[in-house]
Amino acid sequence: MYSDKVFEHFRNPRNVGEIKDADGVGTVGNPVCGDLMTIYIKVENDRIKDIKFQTFGCAAAIATSSMATELAKGKTLKEALEITRDVVAEALGGLPKQKMHCSNLAADALRRAIVDYLRKNGKFDKIKELGLEKELEKMEKGETDDHGEYCEA
Repeated sequence: MYSDKVFEHFRNPRNVGEIKDADGVGTVGNPVCGDLMTIYIKVENDRIKDIKFQTFGCAAAIATSSMATELAKGKTLKEALEITRDVVAEALGGLPKQKMHCSNLAADALRRAIVDYLRKNGKFDKIKELGLEKELEKMEKGETDDHGEYCEA
């Protein structure tokens, strides 16, 4: 069963939309369960100034995207990278185990948007410093799917 916070973020999602001139864009998808998420960020002084998302998926996918963007707004890039699937799920009052992969995708989309920003700005030393080399490699290969440890599909 979903918490009241999940229902609230599903019915009234925050930060929905696209940032046309985004500094970083992160897209992840899970073809097994059908969820697809894109997160757009604007960065100023190493801080997420604006953030939007577009998600096609279930109620949990939309709610986790909404919550992940709320948690990330105004944070430094380093602070935003600390937003994990568990942090998102906890902020929503928990998710059923079979829906935990949705929060995994929201956290991954945010992470990819940050890596995209760093890559576009030639900050490869920062990518290495933050331990994001594997994420960059996946992005460069065009990999967007991550079934996640909780995906039952």
